[in-house]
This record gives sequence, C-alpha cells and structure tokens, in this order.
Amino acid sequence: MGVTESLRVAFDRDLLYVGLLANTLGILAFAYVLLADITLTQPRYAFYGLLWIAVGVLAVWKTTPAPADEKTRRRAGVVAVGYLVALAVAGGIVVSSVPSGADWGARLATLAPGWGPAPVFTTPYVAVVLMPARVVGYLALAYLVYATVIDASGSAVSGLLGLLSCVSCSWPILASLLTGVFGSSSALVAATFDLSYDISTLVFVVTVALLYWRPFGFSEGD
Repeated sequence: MGVTESLRVAFDRDLLYVGLLANTLGILAFAYVLLADITLTQPRYAFYGLLWIAVGVLAVWKTTPAPADEKTRRRAGVVAVGYLVALAVAGGIVVSSVPSGADWGARLATLAPGWGPAPVFTTPYVAVVLMPARVVGYLALAYLVYATVIDASGSAVSGLLGLLSCVSCSWPILASLLTGVFGSSSALVAATFDLSYDISTLVFVVTVALLYWRPFGFSEGD
C-alpha cells in the first residue's frame, strides 16, 4: 500500500469516527431535550455546547504527547493542572460568589444540551457547576497544554517558540474575565450574556487549533 493510499484510508477512518461522534452527540442531545422537556429558545447555545464536547474529544484523541523523561512529564503535569484550575475558576466551574447563608447541597441543572445536564454542588464557601461542555473542553485544553510543554522541552529553539505559541492558552481565561467585567455594568448585562457563549466558543476553538498544530513552534526533530 502506497503512502497516498495509506493517508486516504486513515482519513476515511477518521471521518467515520467523527461522524459516529457527531451522531452520538446528536442522539443524546435529542433524547435529553425530550426527557427533560426543554424548550430551546436559542438553538445556537445547544450547538455551541455540543461543539465544545466534539472538539475537545477530537483534540485529545488526535494528540499524542512526545516521549519524555519522568521529570519533564511531572513538570508538564504541574503546568497542566495549574492551568486547569485557572480555567475552572475563571470559566465558571468553581464559583466563589455564593449567597450568604448557603448550605451544602446538590442538584441537577437542566441547561441546554452540551451545557446540561449539569450537576451543581453548593457549599457555604463555593459552588461547583459541572457543565459537560466546560468540563470536557477545559480537560482537553489542559491535556493540550501538557503536550505543548513536553514538546517545548525538546531543544532551546523549539522550546522558546513552542512556549510562545502557548500564549494562546490564556485566551479562554482572559475571555471569561473580560466578559465578566463588561457584564458588571447593568446596561451591558443582557448583551454581554448573549454574546459570552459566542465569544467563549470562538476563543475555545481557536485555542484548541493553535495548541494542536502549534504553528509557532517546531517539532523535536527540527
């Protein structure tokens, strides 16, 4: 089998898996809407949520970190975990502004497909909102950062350029913080909330693309 034929077979296989993933997400979303009796007033929100999950799953599936020694893997793991925590706090998974007198509790929020069903755990100190799209998306970003840090340790030149490409890692955090700041003005609350999903989805997809392809860096063998 020639190189061209091998690439075509691999592409067809990947396309099949992507189709299976899309169909599975669509069926699950449809069943969820029926069972939870949800009315989709903004269908694009559901599309965005499913897109986050699909892009996150595909990014992890197609990313294989380069071989590295134990010290490099530990360093990359620490960076990835720190990044995941920052995303969770800035992106609304961990919410510190809980009402006074809040008690321990748990419930299931029936949000739009992709964003829900979302388990919500409350404490007197913080609340944890596990929206599927955010959880899958942020885990995927952390995994890509892990792979990027490992690749960046290959050599001095590739390391420097590889880390520069990781500047995009901060985009989802900055986007969440900026939409929160602008949304603090009562005149802009509705507009900011309406656009926050559009902005965060665009930033997420672009960040995944940059971390996956890393156009500003070199592979270890270059």
